[in-house]
Amino acid sequence: MHAQQPEAGPAGALSGIVVADFGRVLAGPYMTMLLADLGAEVVKIERPGSGDDTRAWGPPFADGQATYFLGVNRNKRSVALDLADPDDLETARAIVDRADVLVENFRPGTMDRLGLGYEHVRATNPGLVYCSVTGFGSAEGAALPGYDLLVQAMGGLMSVTGEPEGPGTKAGVALVDVITGLHAGMGVLAALRHRDRTGEGQRLEVSLLGSLLSALTNQAAAHLAAGVVPRALGNRHPSITPYEVFEASDRPLVLAVGNDRQFRALCARIGSPGLADDPRFATNTARVAHREELVAALSGPLARRTADAWFDELTAAGVPCGPINDLAGAFALADRLGLRPRVPAEDAGPGQVAHPIAFGATPAAYRSAPPRLGEHTAEVLAELGLSTGPGRPSPVRRKMNGTQSREGAQP
Repeated sequence: MHAQQPEAGPAGALSGIVVADFGRVLAGPYMTMLLADLGAEVVKIERPGSGDDTRAWGPPFADGQATYFLGVNRNKRSVALDLADPDDLETARAIVDRADVLVENFRPGTMDRLGLGYEHVRATNPGLVYCSVTGFGSAEGAALPGYDLLVQAMGGLMSVTGEPEGPGTKAGVALVDVITGLHAGMGVLAALRHRDRTGEGQRLEVSLLGSLLSALTNQAAAHLAAGVVPRALGNRHPSITPYEVFEASDRPLVLAVGNDRQFRALCARIGSPGLADDPRFATNTARVAHREELVAALSGPLARRTADAWFDELTAAGVPCGPINDLAGAFALADRLGLRPRVPAEDAGPGQVAHPIAFGATPAAYRSAPPRLGEHTAEVLAELGLSTGPGRPSPVRRKMNGTQSREGAQP
């Protein structure tokens, strides 16, 4: 396989890395898109006829494609293969034999039944980094379906999200899938570094439940170290105050006061400097213990001015605060701050969010729009030395650039 590079500019940090992407929906595709942005060649293997489930997850649609799919699949090539068909399965094996990384999120055991499990493929590709994404692990949790909402519920996130005494609330995005994709990407990069040193690949498993428990950070530590079972507090923080939403004169305003210096500056700017010397509020621990009294004392002064006015004044004083933006406001803010959060449509199609990491020497590149289902099947088969018709010959063992490769050699 040959990693595709932009016509100009430096090669990506992962140029030359080939990823066989059997992932579907969000965690795997998000991770492989980030790798592709950094130069990896990602071959996305999809079911003929339907493809990745998210191709049908709409509305909304753009150019006839579900925006859910578009958001996590740029810079990839799509190959439509029916893994129940012997010829297509052989093609999948040929792709895997030439890959540096394999990503899959089938039910545990599925890849083994297909002859694509780690022990099968390492025999011909011992340097392969094989990343399996599961919902609840591959042991007793193997039969549980790995949907983000289920993991948010069963993994405790919903219990600490939403209003007190409420039923629990999910995050507004499939946050567990995203976190899992980031964890998986970090694991893949670490495994590639190990391979650089030793020549040996390895199998990784990243579960949605394990990723969520890790991401619960302070809430998880409160439970494990102090025996606390945290509960939902709405927009309040269990350990810091004022760290919540207040009403300005026109719309809500968030305060995120993290230390006593910031609190003293807040009190001075709202015209209540004496609050900082009140024993009930002089330290963060005291403020948490007297949260209701403090909120009452702050609410009146904050309601006298607009959220934007407070944002300007308090930010200048070093007090973290800001209005609650919708997504239009969020992107407008990022634009004003020079973050360049959007990818031009001519580079990768509509609705693309920029890669979040700014590299000084090897920046992310946007080589192609998210692919149509099977758009690159014939192209990839040709690079493998295969025909597209029935009864096609066994693949010549070659890299995708057409050069011969000895049995077991690394891509």
